[in-house]
Amino acid sequence: MNETLKTLETRRSVRGFNTEKLPSDELIAQVVKAGEYAPTGRGMQSPRIVVVTNKAVRDRLSQLNAQVMGTDTDPFYGAPVILVVLADRERPTYLYDGSLVMGNLMNAAHAVGLGSCWIHRAKEVFASAEGKALLDQWGIHGNYEGIGHVALGYALKEPAAPKERKEDYVVWVK
Repeated sequence: MNETLKTLETRRSVRGFNTEKLPSDELIAQVVKAGEYAPTGRGMQSPRIVVVTNKAVRDRLSQLNAQVMGTDTDPFYGAPVILVVLADRERPTYLYDGSLVMGNLMNAAHAVGLGSCWIHRAKEVFASAEGKALLDQWGIHGNYEGIGHVALGYALKEPAAPKERKEDYVVWVK
């Protein structure tokens, strides 16, 4: 089987990360580069990717995300790296553009031996006053919406086997 297709079929969400082992900058850069090459509407590249490896910032993002959920647990499952995907609301395809970036990031992570998981609530986190202050601190100005967080790192264990695909997943029209 083609390696790309194998990667797409075998990637799974990881919900438990090794908190002691940080991926190298080189591995993270490979994953991020794949995100940069995701398709975007009219090639306008509306998304932005923020790479968070600073533990204090990562922990604060976790707290903000947990507050949206109404809990005090770590919604990032201990992942040491968080990739925040934002997209410019001025582009009519921003939500799709950002979602494609998220997919590329997670598939690339699997391809280089890292685990990942799409974590929601970025929209709410970055709509908050503190979230907007973080964007300002990071030099991100404009009409950006949080699309998602990619929890990234080394998995604590092998993810579960995939579920069987539902029978009516694909409809062929010839």
